[in-house]
Amino acid sequence: MKIILTQDMDKLGLKNDIITVKTGYARNYLIPKGYAIQATDSAVKIHNENLKQRAHKEEQIKNEAEVLAGKLAEVKLVLGAKVSSAGKIFGSVNTIQLAEALKEKGFDIDRKNILLGEEAIKEIGNYKAVIKLHRNVKVDIDFEVIAE
Repeated sequence: MKIILTQDMDKLGLKNDIITVKTGYARNYLIPKGYAIQATDSAVKIHNENLKQRAHKEEQIKNEAEVLAGKLAEVKLVLGAKVSSAGKIFGSVNTIQLAEALKEKGFDIDRKNILLGEEAIKEIGNYKAVIKLHRNVKVDIDFEVIAE
């Protein structure tokens, strides 16, 4: 029996895959539990149309992210921090401060989408951060930490 999976299933396939399984397995387990629907002609047509629409929306979102990435690549941020006489920052620079600085420049980026290096920024200087705008679109931005 042909079925369309409604969610990822180990050893069977991924969501939206059309697969063939034994009739009893489909009727007694997969379909009643909501893991699959029967792949009738009309269900397959609806499924294919939904995939086309989803792909179109995904493409639009990716294009918008690429345009935003182009604008973000040109941005140079300057963050002020309180420092000691030796040039060490009290505390560290984090993604919240970067998100706020980007918001001041007109970009509304969630702090969870900003990745700093592996070690904390505790000294003044120039650094890079990676911003994830889409699963396939990432942009590097340069920022400078200066003494306040």
